[in-house]
Amino acid sequence: MENIAYVIIGLILLVAGGEFLVRASVGLSFKLNISKMVIGLTVVSFATSAPELLVSVNAALNDSPAIAINNVIGSNIANLGLVLGITAIIGPIAVNNTFYKLTWPVLMAFSLLIYYFLWNDDVLTRLEGIILLICLIVFLVVLIRSARNNKDDVDIEEIDAVAATISYLKIFTWLAIGGVALYFGSEFLVAGAKAFAIEMGVKEGVIAITMIAIGTSVPELAASVIAAMKNEKAISLGNLIGSNIFNIASVLGITAVITDIPVVEVSILSRDIFWMLGFAFILYPLAFIPKKFGIERYEGVLLFLSYVLFIYLVF
Repeated sequence: MENIAYVIIGLILLVAGGEFLVRASVGLSFKLNISKMVIGLTVVSFATSAPELLVSVNAALNDSPAIAINNVIGSNIANLGLVLGITAIIGPIAVNNTFYKLTWPVLMAFSLLIYYFLWNDDVLTRLEGIILLICLIVFLVVLIRSARNNKDDVDIEEIDAVAATISYLKIFTWLAIGGVALYFGSEFLVAGAKAFAIEMGVKEGVIAITMIAIGTSVPELAASVIAAMKNEKAISLGNLIGSNIFNIASVLGITAVITDIPVVEVSILSRDIFWMLGFAFILYPLAFIPKKFGIERYEGVLLFLSYVLFIYLVF
């Protein structure tokens, strides 16, 4: 029971820390006069990946590389199977041109790149981490330029207007609270998950790709469901894809720069990463058939049931 309590406390701290970090980042961006579009594409995306980043770095430094890798792979599967599936069930999701021309091809490229890096020598090295980060910077430059050229085509969540008026003191207080909550949240979560895995007699990677991955995807899930239930435009496919790209490039990239991440569980390369590649690949035909520019309710059901099947097979 104590281990479960650690995991739950860790998840609560990560969600709270991520929320404080997003609000502080947005407030700071307004103070520095950065456009809403750029805030949405860069600052918010990076801030919402902070829980995954802290968990992966903490796990890698604490000799739990399976948690470091499967946290990201599992989060990416949960974002597309669980979050996108539930959101599409509540209401159909619109797809824009940027998805077909830029974000989906880049997501597939990053997914295949991380597969190659891990398959090649069973370790994600510092050099490979640097390559991932350079590729991310190039992608962001291209994305921001294309967004400026197609202002109507990029769907970015409306930024809280209150964020524009908050003081520097409040911003730095939020940053401090967010940072502390993320640090201790990752400590509790990794320690609790490791102990829970030993107690239950399952591998750390199984806990990471299910419990931890769903936990670090909670902010995206909450935002999507609330938006869909309010009949507002739900979190777009582009935003979820952006989150997945950040997970691979920034979370694994930064973690690998800090310390090499070895593949210690066979299932990562024999099963889990293929599910991640499959969920990424299937998005294109789903967004194209039966009609372009949309993911329908029944396709959401298909994604959700596929995610349930994945969880069943993992256990």
